[in-house]
Amino acid sequence: MKKLLSALMLLASFNVLAAEPQIGKDFDKTPQAISTDSPNKIEVTEVFWYGCIHCYHMDPLLNAWVKKLPADVVFKRMPGLPQPAWAPMAKAFYAMEDLKLSEKLHTALFDAVNKEKSLDPTNEAAAINWLTKKSGLDKAKVEGAFKSFSMNNKLNQAANFFRASGATGVPSLVIDGQFITSSTMAGGNEQALKTADYIISNLRADKAKAPTKK
Repeated sequence: MKKLLSALMLLASFNVLAAEPQIGKDFDKTPQAISTDSPNKIEVTEVFWYGCIHCYHMDPLLNAWVKKLPADVVFKRMPGLPQPAWAPMAKAFYAMEDLKLSEKLHTALFDAVNKEKSLDPTNEAAAINWLTKKSGLDKAKVEGAFKSFSMNNKLNQAANFFRASGATGVPSLVIDGQFITSSTMAGGNEQALKTADYIISNLRADKAKAPTKK
């Protein structure tokens, strides 16, 4: 009986170890270290595209996860921009930010593209028309947000972030500018969020061990 219990305990310990996300499989180091906007906290950035059905399915899970984040973790979104065809939705993302419409229309834009199939995510003119209709704003103001002086700089930042992160697709999660995981790497949306939790807990432990700078 003692041998059986010992064997079961050993098997259980192996299962715990096997359940832990593995670097090189479930997540990886980013090719480049990426500076964060919140150096005193652990920053999680979702790289996504409104035209991605996997991102659409991830969004409600991610929103619920973000609501439970501890105080030492901050979250932000970054539109993925690995190719020019994704630019209209990146512009829509930044235009909504500029017009203070992100909270109101983020989910609605996802729905229009993926659920209602009423919006081509590669068509900038259609995106402008959609945002004008949904916001009730003057079209000239919406067009101005899409074509603002700062838009090209924001698009360049998005493209550079995608490249520096080592992302090969979306949705991807970049944790503290150092690690990346994704639904593909981790084996699903929920697994990607659990992997992010694992990375966050390890980063928190490392920060706690670090000597305090005077």
